[in-house]
Amino acid sequence: MSPRSSAYSDGTKGFLFALSGAVLLSTNFITGKYALEGFHPETFALIWTAAASFYSLMIVLFTGGWEQLALPWSSLRSLIFIGIATGIGMLLGWTALDQLDPSFTAFLGRFRPVLIIVLSFIILGERLASRELLPIGMMIAGCIFSAVGRWEIVGTGIVLAMSAAFMAAIQQVIAKIAVARAHPNVMVFYRVVIAFVIIGTWNLLAGRADFDVELSYWLVLLLGALLGPTLSFHLMYRAYRYWELSRASTVIIAQPLIVLPLAYVFLGTLPAEREMIGGFIIMAGAAWLGLIHFSAGRKAETAVAVPKQNNKLVMARDHDVA
Repeated sequence: MSPRSSAYSDGTKGFLFALSGAVLLSTNFITGKYALEGFHPETFALIWTAAASFYSLMIVLFTGGWEQLALPWSSLRSLIFIGIATGIGMLLGWTALDQLDPSFTAFLGRFRPVLIIVLSFIILGERLASRELLPIGMMIAGCIFSAVGRWEIVGTGIVLAMSAAFMAAIQQVIAKIAVARAHPNVMVFYRVVIAFVIIGTWNLLAGRADFDVELSYWLVLLLGALLGPTLSFHLMYRAYRYWELSRASTVIIAQPLIVLPLAYVFLGTLPAEREMIGGFIIMAGAAWLGLIHFSAGRKAETAVAVPKQNNKLVMARDHDVA
């Protein structure tokens, strides 16, 4: 296989893993919103991570990766940071979802690629072009439009959702670094187990745990914990092995288009008019930003592939001469 076709093959794998992960992650907004009608956010997050820890452990055991759980400190340290960021992000995110419409929360989540791109620039040395500032500004404008005149209703939820997006961006940047040293199955396990410890500690300190909830909420929560924090991240972490983090993160831009019909069908809800308009402004800016990154990535792949092909031609010519 030529270098160029290999690059495109890796790009396709990265895209498919990222897209599949994004679809499963979208179910979080539906299963989470429904279950939060019965559970308090802190209790919800505790059971969510406990179930995800069990699911992830089963995946590790059934795939024969038990011995891979023993990691050197250099690798384990990164996973601890991922778990801490996950635990804090879940407490913030589920509280936000409890207060906001699920589709509007998904729109706000489009800031995650922006935060990942900025952090990738700072930590990983990936490029941040000046032309990216305009779509980022467009996204901020959409967020402001959604909140104007309704801050007392949605303000707290917006702050919580944005804070959760920041914690999610931090964990994904660290994951991009750690995925070269740990198997994705192992990363997902440590991510949710450490998050469970963080959330469990918070529940003990706050005394908010309440498990007396109807069976239907339990069943939806347990299903959501399998689809969202478990299977979706198994796929997303695999995407990081084939794609740059900033490019993989742009795939989740279209997530609100998945959440909107799911929320309407299963929950019978849609965002308020101002939230809907502001949300589509946010998504349009995110799509513009994603287009910039895809274009830059394709140019980079072409630039790498062409010199390699030229080198092969030169080597063949020299061989003929010899």
